[in-house]
Amino acid sequence: MLCSLFLLLLAVGRVQTTRPCFPGCQCEEETFGLFDSFSLIRVDCSSLGPHIVPVPIPLDTAHLDLSSNRLETVNESVLAGPGYTTLAGLDLSYNLLTSIMPSAFSRLRYLESLDLSHNGLAALPAEIFTSSPLSDINLSHNRLREVSISAFTTHSQGRALHVDLSHNLIHRLLPHPARASLPAPTIQSLNLSWNRFRAVPDLRDLPLRYLSLDGNPLATINPDAFMGLAGLTHLSLASLQGILHLPPHGFRELPGLQVLDLSGNPKLKWAGAEVFSGLGLLQELDLSGSSLVPLPEMLLHHLPALQSISVGQDVQCRRLVREGAYHRQPGSSPKVVLHCGDTQESAARGPDIL
Repeated sequence: MLCSLFLLLLAVGRVQTTRPCFPGCQCEEETFGLFDSFSLIRVDCSSLGPHIVPVPIPLDTAHLDLSSNRLETVNESVLAGPGYTTLAGLDLSYNLLTSIMPSAFSRLRYLESLDLSHNGLAALPAEIFTSSPLSDINLSHNRLREVSISAFTTHSQGRALHVDLSHNLIHRLLPHPARASLPAPTIQSLNLSWNRFRAVPDLRDLPLRYLSLDGNPLATINPDAFMGLAGLTHLSLASLQGILHLPPHGFRELPGLQVLDLSGNPKLKWAGAEVFSGLGLLQELDLSGSSLVPLPEMLLHHLPALQSISVGQDVQCRRLVREGAYHRQPGSSPKVVLHCGDTQESAARGPDIL
């Protein structure tokens, strides 16, 4: 795809030049490879006003910036023309969009990155992204309230999809129907922070590896809250707006989790270290800014792979293996401890070496 090829050619070298462009816009051509054998054009038509669309762009345009133009609507005719057939990136952020036509992006067959952030979108049409091989969709800072997971089915052929839905008004996610005609979205990274979820939404069967629910009014986490998300490796539940209660075995459905962020929750309540049972691969745990200061021995018992934990204010504990002054007896194990210290002092002192 165009974006992947673009990153590959960065290693070979590039030359940037300015090309003739539509009045008010700026067109920059970047050439790559030996003898400048490949070129991409970035067109910046931002901050010009709604009259700018539809705007003609060069045939080999890879990225188009239409941000901050006070656009109120986007349809298929606005994004049509010879230059749009190769478009890999489109920026429509900071406009006045309240709705989008279902066929708005139907002709953008190579589009991989779409930025619709900082608009007033209240709903997403079904199958709006199915014509494009998108890998990055930014819908943050809109007015979405209820979103269907099926809306993010793309023509990606299994490629990882990153979706940002942060800073909306979302209180409900509709799961992808089991018997839907289109395949489930391949969302691997999902940012749902600063919305209005009172419970963990049903995300089962999505190939998620990263999930953020920061800033939501979550009150509790049910034992089956993360059912179907065994592949998740990074979970962030920081700065929640409710009084979060962590029951025993609350993360048992996440055996592959490696990073867990519970920072910024001063009223966090838990039922003991059994909360972390089942997290055998967890390496990083952030409890900074919370009232929880668990005993190191309790954590190491439930989190055998733990490498570091942040607690209190600027206190970080790191996993250390003490061999002792004498050789270990056959069959014995080295002593594993958590060494804690102020992060600022540790940075000035440098890493501990045993």
